[in-house]
Amino acid sequence: MNRDMMDALREIALERGISEDIMLEALANALVTAYKRMPEAAEEALVEIDTETGEIHVIAQELDEDGHVVREWDDTPTDFGRIAAQTAKQVILQRIREAEREMKYEEYAGREGDIVTGIIQQTDQRYTLLDLGKVEALLPQAEQVQNERYDHGSRLKAYIVEVRKTAKGPQIVVSRTHPGFVKRLFELEVPEILDGVVELKAVAREPGHRTKIAVASNDPNVDPVGACVGARGARVRMVVNEMHSEKVDIVPYVEDQAEFVTRALAPAKVKEVRLHEDTGTAEVIVPDFQLSLAIGKEGQNARLAARLTGWRVDIKSESQLAEEEAGGSVDYAEGDWVQDGTGELVWQPAEGGDSISAAAAGYAGAEMGDASPEEVAEEAVSAEAPVTESEVETKAESEAETTAEVVTNEDGDAEPAEGEA
Repeated sequence: MNRDMMDALREIALERGISEDIMLEALANALVTAYKRMPEAAEEALVEIDTETGEIHVIAQELDEDGHVVREWDDTPTDFGRIAAQTAKQVILQRIREAEREMKYEEYAGREGDIVTGIIQQTDQRYTLLDLGKVEALLPQAEQVQNERYDHGSRLKAYIVEVRKTAKGPQIVVSRTHPGFVKRLFELEVPEILDGVVELKAVAREPGHRTKIAVASNDPNVDPVGACVGARGARVRMVVNEMHSEKVDIVPYVEDQAEFVTRALAPAKVKEVRLHEDTGTAEVIVPDFQLSLAIGKEGQNARLAARLTGWRVDIKSESQLAEEEAGGSVDYAEGDWVQDGTGELVWQPAEGGDSISAAAAGYAGAEMGDASPEEVAEEAVSAEAPVTESEVETKAESEAETTAEVVTNEDGDAEPAEGEA
């Protein structure tokens, strides 16, 4: 190797963006391997390369039992220049390929969660390939929107979900269905989000159909919904066009969870929201004519509201609520009719406690006449199971209270319905 070879090596390193020291180190290691394959070569040796003149020297070494060098000598073969030239070519090409793969991986390894734009190269039943320039991205079938078409040669934006390191280079997995895809699209179109003035609190999405996002403003002078919509809807229109006309609802975020659930169910009008924190359920009361709108097609609006808010949404109409409060869904105690020690038929609650005689339950005496115990049992089993004495008193008081509420709250005779997500 001579000065011209060193100049060429430096030029390649600069052109490919690879460190010159890395290439010289790889070349030296390859020359040591080539030297040890020669006959009468020493067991231990190292290669020294003069970066100025390009001269190469093989320094053979003799080691003691402890691995210390006891003797060194120059054992450079006479025809080592030819061997070095052949080895240098192979090592340099191999190292260039490895360095380029490593650089591509490093370029995309820290970009998980970003949006990239590529050109569709290939589409089949398993995946779609996007050409990103230096590398290709993989869009699996599971990450594709069902009603979208991916035509060869068209440009497409996608969301990076994973970057894998393989022997053939980095493998980039992208998605069109990830909720983060919507978030990144809004960041591209709304400068206030990148600046931190407007914040995306939550995103709920059913790819290809509808998306709900909750936004909040850190500046009281900035309307978060207006910033995302833009002048005459220009900003949100760009996002919708990229998502192939998927519907987008922008909801203002508030700390009051009941109000947040109300806004998340838009465009439906909600009358009242009752939060049950022990079960994580938000009981939503809507007018009868708003029930179907609140639930949405196949429950879509309710599902998205539940994902956006984190509450289990239970939607009821006013008619259904009035019926429930009037006692239409009273729960009775569980148990069995049995005969006590005297042969009398009694009701034994399943959870234990004192039994109730048939007479106390209202299935004997004047109502039953002189019926036999077997007839009493048959009549009792066919009827609703009685409650315990304590439950009878509690239910009587509850029904008296709810009756008063029904008189003032009931709006009409519409059929009750319920939808929940």
